[in-house]
Amino acid sequence: MNRQRRTFLGLTALAWVPGALSGCEREPAPSLPEYAVRPAADSGRVFRFGVHLGHHPQKLDQAFSPLMAYLSRRIPGSRFELEGASSFPHFEAKLRERQLDFAMPNPYQAFLALDWGYRVIAQAGDSEDFRGVFIIRKDSGIRVPADLKGKAVAYPATTALAAGMMPRLWLAKQGLDVNRDIENRYVGSQESAILNAYLGESAAGATWPPPWRAFQKAHPEEASQLLAIWETPPLINNAVVARQDLPEDLVAAVRDLLTRLHEYPDGQRVLAAMETSRIRAAVNADYEVVRRFIAEYETRVGPRP
Repeated sequence: MNRQRRTFLGLTALAWVPGALSGCEREPAPSLPEYAVRPAADSGRVFRFGVHLGHHPQKLDQAFSPLMAYLSRRIPGSRFELEGASSFPHFEAKLRERQLDFAMPNPYQAFLALDWGYRVIAQAGDSEDFRGVFIIRKDSGIRVPADLKGKAVAYPATTALAAGMMPRLWLAKQGLDVNRDIENRYVGSQESAILNAYLGESAAGATWPPPWRAFQKAHPEEASQLLAIWETPPLINNAVVARQDLPEDLVAAVRDLLTRLHEYPDGQRVLAAMETSRIRAAVNADYEVVRRFIAEYETRVGPRP
């Protein structure tokens, strides 16, 4: 077993934990808001909050459980639980079957969810951060997109937007026939796409900035052998959606808490765990840009997944 293969086995066994916060004393936090949600027929139920598989599955709990605890504390009598998924299609099936009360899908999944009985209530992160990133080994010999002809490119999933659809459209704009000139491999997660490039299993791995930053922090030695060689233009960042039949006062409370996380030390720690700068209010119309992206994708690449 070669050194890179041994390293791969070690890496895949790790939980990807964001940087630990300092243990030094902090000033007392300002008064945090609490919300009295009007009791409904389903009062006392657990609210299921799903997050798309944008990271290694082991990281999702560490990244998003603090948010669930935060919402549960601030809305008395409510409990929010993180809902996992084994794959991108599994998460999308939960949305399609309306199993989730709230969710944080990627923009493409949010666009689909509008037809499945959900509405957009917020955007997580900055739009400038939502872009595809191509990762290669520094010793790969890859310099221009044409060098990928006859080689494999790894993506997390067919419906990964920043790390799948956007990179494929970008390559098409660079003159490649992405359905014939390259081998498209879908490897299940952002980290797997990066590791495929590191191991030389593919000539390039497609991801997006948060997982690439996390990889660099957690595995600097391996990251030093890699290069983020190209980036796509940005689009719009991940959405927060709510099922349309939820009580309006509950949805309003969740939206307000999410969009004010950056104002309080507790909320800032929640955002840090999520590798997200802040959450902003958003509505369905903000995601119309996805419809325009899909139209161009279908023209240049082929049918959308």
